Amino acid sequence: MVRPFRFGVNMVTPAEGEEWRKRCRRADELGYDVILVPDHLGMVAPFPALIAAAEATERPRLGTFVLNAAFWNPHLLAREIATADALTGGRLEIGLGTGYVKAEHDRAGLEFLPPGGRVGHLARTVEEVGRLLADEGHVPRAVQRPRPPLLIGAKGDRVLRLAAEHADIVAFTGARESDGAMVALTAEELDERVAAYHSFAAGRETPAELNLLVQAPTITDDRRAAAQELLPLVPHLHLTEEQVLELPLLAIGTVKQIADQMREQRERYGFSYLTVLDPWMEAFGQVIEELRGD
Repeated sequence: MVRPFRFGVNMVTPAEGEEWRKRCRRADELGYDVILVPDHLGMVAPFPALIAAAEATERPRLGTFVLNAAFWNPHLLAREIATADALTGGRLEIGLGTGYVKAEHDRAGLEFLPPGGRVGHLARTVEEVGRLLADEGHVPRAVQRPRPPLLIGAKGDRVLRLAAEHADIVAFTGARESDGAMVALTAEELDERVAAYHSFAAGRETPAELNLLVQAPTITDDRRAAAQELLPLVPHLHLTEEQVLELPLLAIGTVKQIADQMREQRERYGFSYLTVLDPWMEAFGQVIEELRGD
């Protein structure tokens, strides 16, 4: 099944008051379907920012991209989700991940668990929050039943299995950790990760929506020159320039070239929900216009 495209913008740049509302309204004007907020120290707090975004707009849905499960107690998180869903009129989508920045855990005075421990905590959080929100006696009560749509950010097999069991949306980063750094996945490596997810989700009646975070979409007539400038954003050993241009998480070229790339990647991987970071919101807005209705 080929899903229609959906577009999200992750608001990583802090702003105050009217500037925040203005930026959210601009995202709406550009055609973004979801206004998203991350969960990092040094950025805006997710739930107040999403409620402000809801007050400034009417059409877009609102989501977290993604909450660091280690920052949240399941009961407190269920209260936040239910309240935010009610205050946004049932427009909330909830994104969860394991958390990966050790320095943030240190600053917050939280233990940075090894990978298995973080995955285990994420699994417990997903299950407990889902149970609480589905309980008809839970107060406050979310508008969307049994809970708002759930996105899980996934790379490794354990989280992909968790996503296959629980998530309505699965977000692929197009990168992996290597010696403390994020390394871009090649097209073939991403093929393998998506195939792994599908193997775990083989028994699902309803397929999940698949998301990709597209890095630094760049509108240009000179793809090779732009690729050289973007190399620091996508570190990877031993790739040729041609291979860099083929990285799924990069989008470089004319508006038509990038739109065609997104169509091809939807066909190849199933990515119909595309997210960009807000510094590139305007550039990718041109691509949205080209893809709208596909």
